[in-house]
Amino acid sequence: MTTTDSSETAEAPKGKRRLGDLVFANSARGAGLLILAILAGVAIFLIVQSLSSLTANEANFFTSSEWRPESGPGENVRFGVAALAFGTVLAAAIALVLATPVAVGIALFIVYYAPRRLAALLGYLVDLLAAIPSVVYGLWGLVYLVDELQPFYRFLAEYLGWIPLFAGPVSSTGRTMLSAGIVLAVMILPIITAMSRDVFTQVPQTHREAALALGATRWEMIRTAVLPFGRPGVIGGAMLGMGRALGETMAVAMILSPSLVISAFVLQSGNQTIAAHIALQYPEATGTGVSALIAAGLVLFAITLAVNMAARFVVSRRKEFTE
Repeated sequence: MTTTDSSETAEAPKGKRRLGDLVFANSARGAGLLILAILAGVAIFLIVQSLSSLTANEANFFTSSEWRPESGPGENVRFGVAALAFGTVLAAAIALVLATPVAVGIALFIVYYAPRRLAALLGYLVDLLAAIPSVVYGLWGLVYLVDELQPFYRFLAEYLGWIPLFAGPVSSTGRTMLSAGIVLAVMILPIITAMSRDVFTQVPQTHREAALALGATRWEMIRTAVLPFGRPGVIGGAMLGMGRALGETMAVAMILSPSLVISAFVLQSGNQTIAAHIALQYPEATGTGVSALIAAGLVLFAITLAVNMAARFVVSRRKEFTE
C-alpha cells in the first residue's frame, strides 16, 4: 500500500510537468504562427491597396522617378519609386558604414578596456541614445548639424572631389544625403553597440586565455579570438540597425530637401527616402495618391524583408566561427 501511494505521488508532479510543457509548447507555437500571420496580413494589405494605382499607372513603377499619381484634366497617372528606393538604400548604407566601426569600437572598449564603473556608465549612456525620439534627432540635425558640417563638406569637395561620391558643388543649405546618413548613424549606433557588446561578453574564456597564453597581446587576442566569435552577432546587429535606418521617417524628412532625383553625390542636395516621402505626401494625398503611397510602402517592405533575409543567410554562413 505504501509503495502504491508513493508511486502515485511520484507520477503526479510528472503529469503536471507534462501539462505545463504542453501549454508552453502550444503558446510558443501560437506566437510563432501569429508573427507569420501578421507579416502575411501586412503584405496582403499593401498589395491589395496598391493595385488600383499600379493598374492606372502609365509609367514604369520600378524605373521611373516621376511622381504624379493624381491625374488632372488631360493628364495621365505616372509615378515610380526608382529615385525613392535609391535614396532609401543610399541613406541606410551611409549610416551603416559610419556606425558599424564606431559601434564595434565602443563595444570592445566597454567589454575589454574600460574600468568596470566607466564601462557601466558608458553602457548606460549608449543605451540612452536609443530612447531619444527621432524628431529630436531631426531637430538636432536641421538646426545645428547641417551648419556645422559645411566646412567639412567643403574640405571633402576640395581634396576628395575627384571621388564621384564627394563631387561638388557643395549644397549651401547642408541638407544633403550625407547629413541624413550621419544622423541615421547616430540613431542606429546603440542598436549595433548593444548587440556587439552582448556577443563579445559571451566569448569563451578558454579562447581568450589560450590566445594570451600563446603570447598574444590584448589586441591580437581580440583579433584572433573575439572578433571571429562575435562576427555573426555584429552582422546581425548591423542588419537590425540598417532596418531601423531604412524605415526612419521624421529625422530624414526634416533634414533632406525633397527632390525626386537619382544622385550619388552625397554633398549635393537631392534624393529622398520612401518613408520620408510617404510622411510628407500623405496629408495631401487622396484616392490614387494614397494608393500610390501604399505601393511605395510595399517596396520599402520588400527591401526591409530582403535585407533581413540576407542577414540571416550571412549569419548562418558564419556560424562555424562560433562553434
